[in-house]
Amino acid sequence: MSRWTRRGAIAAGLAAPWAARAQGNPQGGNLQGPIRLLVPFAPGGTADQIARLVQPGLQQRLGTTVVVENRPGAYGSIGAAAAVRAAPDGNTWLFVFDTHAVNPSLLASQPFDHERDLAPVMLIGTAPNVIAAHPSRAYRTLGDVLAAAEARPGEINYTSAGQGSLGHLTMVLIAQRRGLRMVHVPYSGGAAPAVTAALANQVDVIIAATTVLSAQFSAETLRPLAQTAPARHASLLSVPTLSESGLTDIDATPWWGVYAPGATPRPLIDRFNTELSAALRGEEVNRRLTRLMGVTVIAGGPEQMREHFARQVRLWGDVVRQNNIRTEG
Repeated sequence: MSRWTRRGAIAAGLAAPWAARAQGNPQGGNLQGPIRLLVPFAPGGTADQIARLVQPGLQQRLGTTVVVENRPGAYGSIGAAAAVRAAPDGNTWLFVFDTHAVNPSLLASQPFDHERDLAPVMLIGTAPNVIAAHPSRAYRTLGDVLAAAEARPGEINYTSAGQGSLGHLTMVLIAQRRGLRMVHVPYSGGAAPAVTAALANQVDVIIAATTVLSAQFSAETLRPLAQTAPARHASLLSVPTLSESGLTDIDATPWWGVYAPGATPRPLIDRFNTELSAALRGEEVNRRLTRLMGVTVIAGGPEQMREHFARQVRLWGDVVRQNNIRTEG
């Protein structure tokens, strides 16, 4: 063996233990698993659906076991607290819904600080809320609903996914802007009971995400009146926005995102963001998200998620405080 070959062998021998350590080193961005996707809501909700859609792709790309774990309760705060308590080793990732930005002002107290104890990972995407009515109702536009509310103060009602939901706060903001009194009819258990009430013609209107109502629109069992995104969504091109309905400067768009325990090293966050982005853009997953659920996939980075969260906290915090909104019970 030549002098140079012997030197190479010695160098390789010295480097091998370091390389092995680097593979298990969180600073190196290596996700060894098993990995859990914490969903702070019951199975079947939109955050749960998205987590389960990306789970197979993540498992394949990361080469380790990936499981979805539901931790419902307290508007998503119980699951978020579980993520905060988890080790910052890249094995726990929190999938959140838009309530994550409402909770700091809606809930009296939480056992953690969003900014300090959770690290933003990704803004997954958005989908508009839609205000809709039973086809037998006389309402053809949102303007019809608001005119009825003006003519009959305190008589026109609406339902949503629950007290403090983005739908509820959006209707409160609309009523506030127009000086109207409308009655919120909350149902426990999320959007499903609200949809049931709307289909049974028990409420004047419902507000819910297109991910929830798209099947009803296709079957024409509910009539869409307005959508809350800044521009018309591709699946709702015939439905005007709030701005087109005379309510400018209201962007009340549901969103989904991912967080990690606060001290999770940035290389792990970047690696998970990269693999989750690839899973979201897989052909079948993307088709189901965009065409069936109406989600606009963004797959943004940590900074975009941080900025989006801050804007949402400011907007909905003001609505909660100005209208003295409290949680149920």
